[in-house]
Amino acid sequence: MLFNELMDHSKNLVSHWDTAYHKDDEQLGWFESNPESTLQLINACHLKKEASILNVGSGTTVLIDALLDQGYTNIIANDLSEVALTKLKKRIQEKYDVDLNCMSDDLTNPTCLKKLRNIDLWIDRAVLHFFLKKEEQQAYFNLIHKVIAKKGYVLIAVFSLDGAEKCCGLDLQRYNLEMLQQGLGKAFKLLETFNFTYINPFGDKRPYIYTLFQKQ
Repeated sequence: MLFNELMDHSKNLVSHWDTAYHKDDEQLGWFESNPESTLQLINACHLKKEASILNVGSGTTVLIDALLDQGYTNIIANDLSEVALTKLKKRIQEKYDVDLNCMSDDLTNPTCLKKLRNIDLWIDRAVLHFFLKKEEQQAYFNLIHKVIAKKGYVLIAVFSLDGAEKCCGLDLQRYNLEMLQQGLGKAFKLLETFNFTYINPFGDKRPYIYTLFQKQ
């Protein structure tokens, strides 16, 4: 993809997600009022409360609230949408009096994110499956290798092979465990995985695969 085409594609995606996040959270098909499956895997990491946690594609997730409730103090929220991050930051400020560290950046062509180091936990619920091109997927996994600390954890939850083919009007790349392991490579060891069917706010079933890996 040429540079100008890449920039146009990125701008179009930003506009797409900004438009989506102008809706109330409960109207979003991926909204999860209780992120219990993600928390299950986070708790299995037994992290220190000052551990560096990066939530990619955070949107306006209440997972951030849950992490703050558990006492975690070093959280970074990333999303392509400034609208989403502004809403998230405002809610967290009002609720917890915390100035949440937010980074608006593209996971497939990062500028700020690629400067991070020693991230103890990477959390991705429902982002990776939006990257359809091999080079986008490779950029995503390369970023993980660059920013994750030794013995750090990677939590990825994406649509499984029998999951939805589209989300928010966009085509998806669905995954199984072998595909995720191949993407991460031998440097990451699988610790836990399970299938989970999420019921979205409209009552539709959305089969996911949840995985937790550790960097060796």
